[in-house]
Amino acid sequence: MYPEHPHYSPTERAMEVHRPTPIPPAVPAPAPVVPVQPGTVPAVASIILPDGRIVTGYAIDPTRPEPVAAPPAVSRTAVNVALGGVGFLTVCGGLLLLTSFIAALTAFISQLILLAAVVFGGWIAVQVLGTSVHQNGTTVNIRKAVIKRNHFHG
Repeated sequence: MYPEHPHYSPTERAMEVHRPTPIPPAVPAPAPVVPVQPGTVPAVASIILPDGRIVTGYAIDPTRPEPVAAPPAVSRTAVNVALGGVGFLTVCGGLLLLTSFIAALTAFISQLILLAAVVFGGWIAVQVLGTSVHQNGTTVNIRKAVIKRNHFHG
């Protein structure tokens, strides 16, 4: 603790004071050296200032601005509208073909149903109205009928 001193009060003697230790500033790392191929070393230029001082350094090529792209001959909006129109026409043509296909398919199915009805109806008619066939052949019963004065005697 603190040494006994006559000017310290008992509460001051019990207090400890911490003083921060300053941290020395970090030394910046030296800039990396970029290896330069022989023959590509830029030229050294010297300039004499008006007050007589001489400044020597590498000559730097001025930065050239990026070339401005020429505006297109046709605006993007016009191209987008044209492409939208082509897409719309393609969809309309596809829908027209789809409706034509559905109509043709409906007509085809209705004709198949009609054909089946005719064939099945003909088969039923042959079964009902056809002659009866037995094992020995066809038997037809013919009776002699006498009609007198609009009265049938059989």
